[in-house]
This record gives sequence, C-alpha cells and structure tokens, in this order.
Amino acid sequence: MNLGADDVTRLFDQRAVQERIAAGELPDWAVSHYEGFRGSMLDPEGFPCHFGVAAERDGSALYTFCPSMTDPDALGQLRDTLLAYIGTFRGHPGRTPCVVFFAPPERDPSEAEWNENFWNVLQYLHDHDPEPWPADIPTDPDHHQWEFCFGGEPIFPTARAPFYERRRSRYTPHGLEITVQPREVFSGVTGDTVAGKHAREFIDERLHEYDDVAPHAAIGDWEDEASHEWDQYMLPEGEASHETCPIELAV
Repeated sequence: MNLGADDVTRLFDQRAVQERIAAGELPDWAVSHYEGFRGSMLDPEGFPCHFGVAAERDGSALYTFCPSMTDPDALGQLRDTLLAYIGTFRGHPGRTPCVVFFAPPERDPSEAEWNENFWNVLQYLHDHDPEPWPADIPTDPDHHQWEFCFGGEPIFPTARAPFYERRRSRYTPHGLEITVQPREVFSGVTGDTVAGKHAREFIDERLHEYDDVAPHAAIGDWEDEASHEWDQYMLPEGEASHETCPIELAV
C-alpha cells in the first residue's frame, strides 16, 4: 500500500492513527513504526524521556508518515505537514510534539549514512523554509543559543534510528524517526527553572538505567554555554561527535 499526498500533508492525532491501523488503511511499515514507537514510550522499563512518554500516554502527540528520506516530492510534502504543525501546535493541549516516521530504505545503511539522511532532511527543510530565520536566534551554530529553526519557530528535532545498540533510548528497528518540538513547548521546564532542573535530573537518572552506555557528553541545556544544541539532535552510538554543524545555513 502506498501513502497518498493526503496522508502525508496532514497531521494525525493518536485516535486517527489507531483508527487507520484498525481499518487496514496504513502500509505495514507505517504500522510497525508507530506501534514500535508506542511500545517504546510505554515500555514498563521506563523510557527516559518524560515528555515523550506523557504525550503518548495522554494522547496529545501528533504524527505523520514520510515514504522517503531522500525523494524531493516526499520531503516537500513533509515540509507542508510540518508547516501545518508549526502553525497549529499552540492550539493543542500539553507539550504536543510531532513525530515523523520515515519508510525504511531497501538496504541497511551504516551509522554514517543514517546521519547523512537525517541532516539531509533538516537541510531540505531549511532550504525550502518559506519563513525568515527568527531575529532573536543566532545564525552561528557554534553559538550556545543557536537552534534549528523552521516555519519561523526555533525547534528541537531529535532522532532515533536502527543503528543504535547500546544507546537504547535512541534505537528503533523500523527506520528513521524524528520528533519535532518547538522551543515554546519547553516553556516553564527549561534548565534555569526548578521544574526544568527536576525534569533533567529525572531524565539523566533514567538514561543511566535504560541505556547500556553513559549519557553522551553533548547533552546539555539551551542555556549552557558549553553545549551545542545541534550536537544533540542525532547522537552517535559512541562518544564521537561532529566537529562542525552539518547544516549549511542560508540566512
């Protein structure tokens, strides 16, 4: 079964996805990817990301499916979907993320190739963004307050992929998965707030218990002058990291 344009240029809430699965209206890869994601979030072992778990548990997350990581038409449809999300997320309850599920490629890519695919998706979104870069966000990725922006909003995209083994919190066997969260959804729980400090302590503790490797050194807060946010988007399996941000900014 192929997904048509109507399926990828709209947002699905949890009920809509589950109804389509029950009706047999989603392809096998999409069903496996969503059900695998839901299983991770509701894992009895306790998935480390408190915000992701809460969004799946209370049904506030939104989802979309993209049939290719590289096809320009598929990425163009994804762009439209994410613009719709950016334009409406404030009208949804809670800290509503948008989870993007990509169809798996025909062959199994290496870690480097998964990284390249992820950054190519972000590069496409940047190159085809109809909105200007926000004036209050630095344009230098080495600045500690730089973050990826799209649709006029600073966003925090985090990836899961099949190449992870020890970093279990970033592992999914079903293909590339990107969770998009505008900076605004973290209002009240940033690292300079009491609630934010408690949330990060909880997540750090859970990462130590859940993963088979220590939390990556790149993980930090937006306000932390020693960290680069882009380095956290798609963590490596080991301790290595990119020397420079892979995105070429046209701002």
